[in-house]
Amino acid sequence: MLPGFAYIRPASLKEAVRRLGSEGARVHAGGTDLLGCLRDKVFGAERVVSLGALKSLRGIGRKGETLRIGALTTITEVERDPIIRKSYAALAQGAAEVASPQLRHQGTIGGNLCQKPRCWYYRGEFDCLRKGGRLCFAFKGENQFHCILGGRNCYIVHPSDTAPALIAFDAYVRIAGPGGKRTVPVESFHVPPDENPQRETVLEQDEIVTHIVIPSSSTAARSSYRKVRARRSWDFAVAGVALAIEFDGERVGKGRVVLSGAAPVPWRSRGAESELTGKILDRDTASRAAAAAMADARPLEHNRYKVALFRGMIEEELLRLAAQEL
Repeated sequence: MLPGFAYIRPASLKEAVRRLGSEGARVHAGGTDLLGCLRDKVFGAERVVSLGALKSLRGIGRKGETLRIGALTTITEVERDPIIRKSYAALAQGAAEVASPQLRHQGTIGGNLCQKPRCWYYRGEFDCLRKGGRLCFAFKGENQFHCILGGRNCYIVHPSDTAPALIAFDAYVRIAGPGGKRTVPVESFHVPPDENPQRETVLEQDEIVTHIVIPSSSTAARSSYRKVRARRSWDFAVAGVALAIEFDGERVGKGRVVLSGAAPVPWRSRGAESELTGKILDRDTASRAAAAAMADARPLEHNRYKVALFRGMIEEELLRLAAQEL
C-alpha cells in the first residue's frame, strides 16, 4: 500500500523547482520507480511533485547540430524514433531492453537515468550503507548479481540500460534548478559510492533533468547495446555493454566501451578503448579489448562468473560490429 502524500502538479518548470525545494518532496515523472520505492518503504515522501504538465520536457528533435531528447520522453518513444534508430542504434537497442513493454510506455528517459538501485538489501528491510546505515550487506552476503568494478563501500550495480549508450555517444544532461540551468556530461552524472554512498546522481533536491543532448559529432558509424540477463523478459542486466565505433579506413579511429551490470555507475572502460584505437578490429583485437575491460575487476564471493561472462560478451559484440555492413 502506498503511504499518504500530497500530490502537486506544477504548471511551469519554475514552479516545479520551487515545489521540490520543500522538505520531503519527491519528483514524479513516469513514476515506475518512485511509486515502487514508496510502496516498499525504501524512502518516504510528504509531497510528490508531478512533471506531467510540462510539455516542454517531451519530444525528440534536432536543434542545431545536436539531437535533443526531452527528459519526459518515454522509453518507447526513444526506442522507436527513426533518427535514433538510424544514427544512434545503441540507444534504441538499450531502450528496447528496458523492463517490459508496459513499463517502457510509462517510464521516461530522464527517470531511467535517475532510478534507484535494485539491490535486494537496499530495497529490503535492511539498514544498509546506502540508506544511511553502517555497512553494505552485499559485501559478504548474497552478491551474485552485484558489482565487480568500482564497488568499494557499496556494491550495487547501476540499473540503467540507456545511460551506457548515452555515455558512448558523449551525451550530456541539461539540469534546471533555483540557481538557473547547468549542463553535466552523462559520464559525470552518476555519483560513485567512494564519493558518496547515499547519492546516485549529482542532482540536488530541487534540481530537475530537463533534456538529454547528443552532439552531432558523436554519431558513430557502428554502435550497439548488448544485454545478458537471468530471464529474457524484463530483468535487469547481469552484464551489458554499449559500443560506439568510428572507423578510419580499416582501423578503429575512435571507440567507446561502456558497461552495464558491472559497477555502481555506468562504467566506461578506457582500457578496452585503448586496445581498440588504431587497430584492425579482428578477433585478436577484440579479445585484448575484452580482457582489458576486465583487468581491474574485483569480483565478490558469488559473482566471479561475471568476469568470463563480460569478456565473452564484449568480444562477441565487437566482432559482430566488425562484420556489420555500413
